[in-house]
Amino acid sequence: MADKKTISEDDKALFRDAVGDVKSVANDKAPDTVSKPAARVSSTQRDNRSVMETLLSELSESDLLETGEHLSYTAPGVQRAVLRKLKSGKYTTQAEIDLHGMTLETAKKELGAFLAECQLRRLLCVCVIHGKGRKQADKAPRMKPAVNQWLQGNKKILAFCSARANDGGTGAVYVLLRRPAE
Repeated sequence: MADKKTISEDDKALFRDAVGDVKSVANDKAPDTVSKPAARVSSTQRDNRSVMETLLSELSESDLLETGEHLSYTAPGVQRAVLRKLKSGKYTTQAEIDLHGMTLETAKKELGAFLAECQLRRLLCVCVIHGKGRKQADKAPRMKPAVNQWLQGNKKILAFCSARANDGGTGAVYVLLRRPAE
């Protein structure tokens, strides 16, 4: 067994002189001197970057799908991953228009003006509420197929799909807009 080293009185006195007076403290935690940056939520910037990254990665063929009540469309050159993110609500909707109660003629004008304004404001994702067209059981829906046709023919549109249930389900579509030419 090793011998315990003893500290001489001279060494103890030298240590006390070097340390000086000691005060006992009630709290042994060091104060947090690092300031935390303020939280900055920028979902729009994050969404814009995500869309651009997806668009610039490997391209796939045009994806035009319509099954039953669900609407789904991507412009040529837009990846399916963009549509998947849109369907799952990954993009924040920044504006919406409700076409309920409008005639087809009025709805087409209002939708065109709305999309033009959204593009000028550089919005990325919007919601178009068209309804399900089930008020009159003896008549087929008119607004929903018309909106589908108008959006597919609009060059401002990258993609659109039926909304999630909490945003209107098959009575609404999320629309992803192109950036306007600079």
